[in-house]
Amino acid sequence: MIHPTAVIADDCILGTGVTVGPYACIGAGVQIGDNCRIGAHAVIEGPTSIGPDNVIGPHAILGTPPQDLGYQGESTRLEIGRGNQIRELVTIHRGTPKDRGATTIGDDNMFMAYAHVGHDCIVGNHVVMANGATLAGHVTVEDRVNIAGLCAIHQFARIGEYAMLGGGTMAPMDIVPYAMSSGNHAKLYGLNRRALKRAGFDADTIQALRAAYRVLFSSGLRLEQALDQLEQDGACDNERVAHLVGFIRASKRGITR
Repeated sequence: MIHPTAVIADDCILGTGVTVGPYACIGAGVQIGDNCRIGAHAVIEGPTSIGPDNVIGPHAILGTPPQDLGYQGESTRLEIGRGNQIRELVTIHRGTPKDRGATTIGDDNMFMAYAHVGHDCIVGNHVVMANGATLAGHVTVEDRVNIAGLCAIHQFARIGEYAMLGGGTMAPMDIVPYAMSSGNHAKLYGLNRRALKRAGFDADTIQALRAAYRVLFSSGLRLEQALDQLEQDGACDNERVAHLVGFIRASKRGITR
């Protein structure tokens, strides 16, 4: 199911059941898994590997060189997992040699129209990026994050799992897991309880996270003191609280509060 106007490089590898729309361009070094659908005028450059069951919308541009003034044409790559929806005019760039040399996208994500993923980003699974949401280079987004329209995430920032960013949020620092944030610059607005309930978190885990959130952001303790207290009190026996504490301890840009 390849439209006769599509342009496909000789060394491109297409899996079974792949559909390629009119005027799509698939370059050298591209591998596309089974049952993917490539929309009209989409551009995919290599080295890029795309897993099975992905839908790539019209005019999406994947695997083009990074927007980095230091990039000198080195061989870097884009890696995309399975079951993603990559809608119209989405752009996702390859990595740079100054980092891992790769931009990595997980499984079952939704990238709405005009979303952008910059070089060397790591996006987990079940992430939603709404229209016009933007990740600068070297950003890490953990699983099941919801990034609303027109958000912008600064280079090297991290977004923790199950976090939710309101529309137009500007995030220069890390956003902790399980929290809601919004604004320019971003501020925290409590635990993302609705998403946690929807995801099947039990009542004890949600309560443990609420208690940890209060210690971290409402107790008046310095952040390091609050982290120490959670560890000393055994709060980190809960794996989600342990993940929250570990995420904050690993922060290099600082934490949004």
